[in-house]
Amino acid sequence: MKSRQHGMSLIGMMLVALLLGGALLIGFKTVGPYTEYFAVQRIIGLVADEGNNGASEPEMRASYERRAVVDSIDTVKAKDLVFRKQGGRVVVEVEYTRKAPLFSNVSLSFDFKASSQDSRK
Repeated sequence: MKSRQHGMSLIGMMLVALLLGGALLIGFKTVGPYTEYFAVQRIIGLVADEGNNGASEPEMRASYERRAVVDSIDTVKAKDLVFRKQGGRVVVEVEYTRKAPLFSNVSLSFDFKASSQDSRK
């Protein structure tokens, strides 16, 4: 009887490792931008609530800056925030792009739009 070997060749194993490594690299690089997005979303919801309680625009911008320092948010500054009234409530919005370098001159680009309306749902 002939015995046959079963399994993966070295080249096959290297290709699988390369694909898994690439997927893990992209996965790890996306965690930072999305963590920052969720922090921005939470903070602008709190700032909008302050505006609904009578805070002025400069006070809301200062509040955002203080909270952004605590959460280490560098991408979105208080000057980037857009304030408007809708239905008697303050709405705070911001649109921004965040780049995450992968290797050499290749990077991922994320376009985010955060709104205090979204954080109230």
